[in-house]
Amino acid sequence: MQIALENLREKIKALLMQDHNILLLAAVIGFLAGLASTLFRWLIGFFAMVFSPEGLSWLGITGAMVPFLLPLMPMMGGITVGVLCHFFPDAVKENGVHRVMHAVAMKAGNIRKRTLLTCSTTSALTIGSGGSAGREGPTVQIGSAVGSALGNLFHLSHERVKILVGCGAAAGIAASFNAPLAGVLFALEIILTDFTIRTFSPIVVASVIGTATGRAFEGNEITFHVPVHELVSYSEIIFYLFLGLLCGVVSKLFTLGYFKAHDIFDNKVRLPRPLKPAVGGLIVGFISLLSPAILGNGYEFMEQALAGNIFWGLACALIFLKIISTSITLGSGGLGGVFAPSLFIGAMLGSAYGTLVHAINPDFTASPETYALVGMGAVAGAVMQAPLTNILMLFELTNDYTIILPVMITCIVSAYTFRGFNKNSIYIQKLLKEGINIQHGREVSILNAIKVSDVINRDVTTIPEATPFRKIMETISHSKNFYFPVVNSRGEMSGILSFQTIREMIFEENLGDLVVANDLKVKSVITLAPENNLNHAMELFAKLDVEQLPVVRRDDPKRVIGMVNRGEVVAAYNREALVAGFDR
Repeated sequence: MQIALENLREKIKALLMQDHNILLLAAVIGFLAGLASTLFRWLIGFFAMVFSPEGLSWLGITGAMVPFLLPLMPMMGGITVGVLCHFFPDAVKENGVHRVMHAVAMKAGNIRKRTLLTCSTTSALTIGSGGSAGREGPTVQIGSAVGSALGNLFHLSHERVKILVGCGAAAGIAASFNAPLAGVLFALEIILTDFTIRTFSPIVVASVIGTATGRAFEGNEITFHVPVHELVSYSEIIFYLFLGLLCGVVSKLFTLGYFKAHDIFDNKVRLPRPLKPAVGGLIVGFISLLSPAILGNGYEFMEQALAGNIFWGLACALIFLKIISTSITLGSGGLGGVFAPSLFIGAMLGSAYGTLVHAINPDFTASPETYALVGMGAVAGAVMQAPLTNILMLFELTNDYTIILPVMITCIVSAYTFRGFNKNSIYIQKLLKEGINIQHGREVSILNAIKVSDVINRDVTTIPEATPFRKIMETISHSKNFYFPVVNSRGEMSGILSFQTIREMIFEENLGDLVVANDLKVKSVITLAPENNLNHAMELFAKLDVEQLPVVRRDDPKRVIGMVNRGEVVAAYNREALVAGFDR
């Protein structure tokens, strides 16, 4: 029986290794991740009911005692989370979007299956009990775990497992927020940082199926119901530019508070770790006495801001109260995401700013709720350093396309303002705090440690300048390379030929003896030296969009000693990353 199962698995693996069949697995992941995302939302709702007056009534607590006990609910949730994390310590370590990014960059996309249970339970407890956090981080983790589990079940290649992790993340986001386009962009822009057709197609399939699954259970409802907005005057764009600057500054303030709270609870609060989430929950509960808007993901109060039903002074106060409460919730050990808090902060900032500019010039500016809508995407885009994802997500969350121009300009300005303080997203900064430097989906320290000399291919096919086209064709037919250095009579490189250039002229038979290599070569050649590291090589590959680069001697930059293939660089990185990743 065991042998039969293994044979069946191998046959399925062989089938899935075909490119067109990976889409089938992406569809399965889309359904499962969409289902898991929906169940996670229901779990949050269940705990929200448990930690509510209705839940207290189950214990026989009613009447005048209820208002006094409600501020203690985040503490009760924190105690439960602390106990769970004590018995399952990896639950904290494996939680968050940054952990998915780490798994893709250094663990070949391997995410432990138990994450599905630990992440969903602890995050739902934090959010449902009133902790100030969002559901997008846990949703990404849950969906990614589904993709990783199925990829490893059939022993697919590391690259394919990574793609399936992205499929799970996209499907989870799409199902959770009814936003298929944003799910696709989130997976490509943040998780995989790879926009090739090889990754794009399966992620689109997974996102579509995930959205359909979410709609089947939850209905086709948009997250925020907002009135129709418009750009009153094109001169109003100048106000949105200033809003972008403000959003960038506030985004920096948010990340500053987020990491400061982590530092305080890690190094200054001298309590057993299981008690820290309870302390954080208690503080958040007391803050909620000033305004209950800071509890949970805050979607209800965001909708009030988007409808213009919130006082500008309260909106100003809620910016700082939400920053403080979210930082304390997550810094103390509560689990959840930063996307919903970012939306909340942006909505309040936009509402307060919009009230000001509308009072100054009511005839040429939109209402405060329009600025609240734009501010939502701008703060989230800056914090995540993913403006494109948030531009599309904002449209899908509200189904409002009328102010796409202000949304685009404000999100971009906010993201670049934030980069003036720190070029990395909150997720990358989190990894940097742990000593992990990921850029373009790969760990920089690993790439820096490997030299070009370690992956050089010394089988170089050079072509003399005077070689006629017919002879060039004969020479490259026996070579495995795609780029061919052109050398002069002294053996020095004077240019380079690519297989693409030659292929475009392959049917020009009359060129056989008329055109020589010197006529076809590209004179400007970017090269590597054996002492360069692979991080430098990968930057050149990305910048030039080529698959091979010539390697020259440092003391003689015209003397070619080998070639470096992008595939060999990636393979060398993957080998080292697997060892380093599983050692952490």
